[in-house]
Amino acid sequence: MIKTIFDKLRPHFEEKGKLHAFYSVFEGMETFMLVPSTTSRTGVSIHDAIDSKRIMSFVVIALLPALLFGMYNIGYQNALAAGMVEQTSFWAMFFYGFLLVLPKIVVSYLVGLGIEFAVAQWKKEEIQEGYLVTGILIPMIVPVDCPLWMLALAVAFSVILCKEIFGGTGMNIFNPALCARAFLFFSYPTSMSGEKVWLAKEQVCSLGYNLPEATTMATPLGEAAAGTNISYSLSDMVLGFVPGSIGETSVVAIAIGALLLMYTRIASWKTIVSVFVGGAIVALLFNFFGPADNAVAGMSCWEHFAAGGFCFGAVFMATDPVTSARTEQGKYIYGLLIGMLAILIRVLNPGFPEGMMLAILFMNMFAPLIDYFFVQHNINKRLARGKQTAKK
Repeated sequence: MIKTIFDKLRPHFEEKGKLHAFYSVFEGMETFMLVPSTTSRTGVSIHDAIDSKRIMSFVVIALLPALLFGMYNIGYQNALAAGMVEQTSFWAMFFYGFLLVLPKIVVSYLVGLGIEFAVAQWKKEEIQEGYLVTGILIPMIVPVDCPLWMLALAVAFSVILCKEIFGGTGMNIFNPALCARAFLFFSYPTSMSGEKVWLAKEQVCSLGYNLPEATTMATPLGEAAAGTNISYSLSDMVLGFVPGSIGETSVVAIAIGALLLMYTRIASWKTIVSVFVGGAIVALLFNFFGPADNAVAGMSCWEHFAAGGFCFGAVFMATDPVTSARTEQGKYIYGLLIGMLAILIRVLNPGFPEGMMLAILFMNMFAPLIDYFFVQHNINKRLARGKQTAKK
């Protein structure tokens, strides 16, 4: 039935059709709903069982546990601040967060896909599936109190200057979602950090939350950066019952997504494990040799992993197939350096208590260089073997 509908509509969008100006939109929707029937006519082609659309779909599915828990945690944190946890049901807290997160997702997709459609039509190219993941990642890595207009600006900056300017999906150097977060962090720092951005001072549904303007809530990393001991237990940090960006709080929810990505081989376990190994090495070094008056240096590696966006970045950002290292040996080095840099930034630069965002963006620049050295090393080894064979 779906195929019949698209077949009837196609003549209107093809050349000389009345809606030819919107052909890229039609083609994008058809590709989203159906498996494309077009095949290459020349050259050698290798057909795989999975294409980019299915890869992106699996990543979105893997993100759902963290997204859904983030929605609940928003309601939980607001109920906790209002002293109404006991009187508020699970579903009431979940729908409170759902109604706050949904507009952010809608704005992200409307702005991002709108730009992608316009660029594709202007360049007379098909619409790529890359923004299917980026569009949901960006709302998940911002505080709940981030204004929608601010989010729209960040999305436009990310899609235009961090993706399309390089040639579109597959050509970008930096992770677009992290570029959006960096834009917000440096342009509007008061809306991305501090103790006031993790609570939604709005009344939604029938909960009747009425938080005083003075109500604040610090994240575990925020407390450590301020020089105080973390007031949250490790179990709360692992489960996700702490303030933080919408999708980054629950290690358990992120781990479920990680298992799915590694099982389907969409994300490399080598990169993920290396990030944690690199982070653990530096965290242990600071535990033994770091300054005694630095609360962040005194955090255990488990606290570093559970706090902030370390786990989320290791699973969903560092493994981006476009901007990460692609050689198998290079993935170890790439992930190791990300983990090490993230902890270094957290401890040594109090202005950036998170660290993961800058670490991944920094290593995005060096991923091609890492791959180059390993590829060149393999070429040299093959040349050496060829010379030895020729001598014999």
